[in-house]
Amino acid sequence: MGQLGFFDLSQRYEGLDAKNDPLVSIASAVPFESFRPTLKAALIKGGLRAADADRKSAAGRKPWDEVLVFKALVLQALYNLSDDQAEYQLRDRLSFMRFLGLGLEDAVPDAKTLWLYREALAKAGAVEELFDQFDRFLKDKGYLAMGGQIIDATIVSAPRQRNSRDDNDTIKAGGTPRDWKPAKKRQKDREARWTKKHGRSYFGYKNHVNVDRQHKFVRRYTVSDASVHDSQKLDDVLDASNTASDVWADSAYRSAEIEARLGERGLKSRICRKGHRNRPLGARQKAANKTRSSVRARVEHVFGHQTVAMGGKFVRTIGMTRAKMKIGMQNLVYNVRRFVCLERMAAATE
Repeated sequence: MGQLGFFDLSQRYEGLDAKNDPLVSIASAVPFESFRPTLKAALIKGGLRAADADRKSAAGRKPWDEVLVFKALVLQALYNLSDDQAEYQLRDRLSFMRFLGLGLEDAVPDAKTLWLYREALAKAGAVEELFDQFDRFLKDKGYLAMGGQIIDATIVSAPRQRNSRDDNDTIKAGGTPRDWKPAKKRQKDREARWTKKHGRSYFGYKNHVNVDRQHKFVRRYTVSDASVHDSQKLDDVLDASNTASDVWADSAYRSAEIEARLGERGLKSRICRKGHRNRPLGARQKAANKTRSSVRARVEHVFGHQTVAMGGKFVRTIGMTRAKMKIGMQNLVYNVRRFVCLERMAAATE
């Protein structure tokens, strides 16, 4: 085995560049440094950092750079990595080290550090602000919300809880079973819920999104437990900034009340119609649904990308606060990948 030479590392990086390392495009296209004020304020709000004015002394070990750790969290969302897996990959993969701006001689954030930083950001509700900040960046780059908005929701499963029927009744009522000791209580997700879809039961949360038709970015989103009906979150994800008035959604969102609300807001409903018992859809209505579905299906590409390219729609966390952080990061990182893809296609046509 030869000794590591002065230029060996740069040659390795050149080899990665030749293979089109996707992290290079992300690092160069996304202004990560612009997130620093938001991250710093969130870490203070989340209790992980003290404000500069409150620090008694500058002595002690320096904290990890907030942008560096945030980029590590981006990698976790991008490749669906646990904290331990992320630590291992940061130590092992040259592409990950370069993305974080680290050399072979530098220390990397360990699993506990990643957990602490993510926990602080979750408590501060920072992911929503980071998502909105990146959306403003997209608009500044010319990617306005255009062509109308497509609304849909997808189930994000969580680890199933093996509770008794009485325990579940107590949890739904807002209580805690009496025989649950503190250690057991910490391991139980009391905010996720069960739901059924196509005859199958699911336990977890829902990611309700608004995707613009033109660029296929997630423009707005909200998170609920899985038992919440899709239509109940429609108002929360409607995007007033979209330049077109059309709203596409599947038949689960169809009701006279929703049609009236959309009309009051000057929005044009393109929601699929649904048949009723003894009143099936006619040929003309089915043809109209087919046309609407061809547009509405673009939102399925978003969910499909999150499932296939980003490792799946599953959260291994406990509680709504952490689930919001995980799902919010999935939506944010999807937009990052989509932005890099659109920029690459635009450059290819020049």
